[in-house]
Amino acid sequence: MRRETPPKTMAKSVVGHECSFDGKAVLITGGTSGIGQATALAFARRGARVAVAGRSQERGSAVVEAIEAVGAEALFVPADVSRASELEMIVPTVVERFGRLDIAFNNAGYQEPRALLAEQPATTYDTVFDTNVRAVFLAMQAEIRAMLPTGGVIVNNASVSGVRNPNPGLALYSASKAAVISMTKSAAMEYADQGIRINAVSPGRVTTPMMLASKIADMKAVAKGLPLKRMGEPEEVAAAVLWLASDAASFVIGHNLSVDGGFLSQ
Repeated sequence: MRRETPPKTMAKSVVGHECSFDGKAVLITGGTSGIGQATALAFARRGARVAVAGRSQERGSAVVEAIEAVGAEALFVPADVSRASELEMIVPTVVERFGRLDIAFNNAGYQEPRALLAEQPATTYDTVFDTNVRAVFLAMQAEIRAMLPTGGVIVNNASVSGVRNPNPGLALYSASKAAVISMTKSAAMEYADQGIRINAVSPGRVTTPMMLASKIADMKAVAKGLPLKRMGEPEEVAAAVLWLASDAASFVIGHNLSVDGGFLSQ
């Protein structure tokens, strides 16, 4: 269904105002840890109703409890996004609970164990691309269909690795994130005139469970190599996601916002 008139927004109506998401229905995949969890709590503190999807019931319940502790409505949807049969149930579950979907942050991702390209098994390729690309594709399809009647915002989590690969041994991860950036831009152009804004955020070296599991021997040395001389925090990426999702970014379409401590500028 094509919307005849996209929502009208005026920059002057949001300049100088804190981002507010009162009553908005938000979905975050991979929302039970790291950047996803930080973003879920940030939306909740600004009045949103937040659904998080993830594989761990224990972590999902903990995030729901944390969201409810700040006075927001929460929902956990158990799902492994690399499994299409589980992924396709996420958006309908959110819409059934909240009545609509206003904002989606496709955050779930997977980084392969480090190995040179010729040494990576085909099964690893499948896991990386099923999680990082195919799942984003399928999630966006469902999210767009849910948003077409009323408009909405989608933010995809990419990576600076999709722009410039700083990680020997992670060719598949980097290629998958480059695909996310390209797909984001294409989808943004297709749906901009139908009231759906689509952008990406590309974190750099951020202290997350994925980063800590990447077997980087010296995190301090990595931090010293950045212009800010420190690692990023999940909350700093969450702030960028909230801005992209807000009316303050109403004229931002098909953009890849790097939150990288200056990594790409070096």
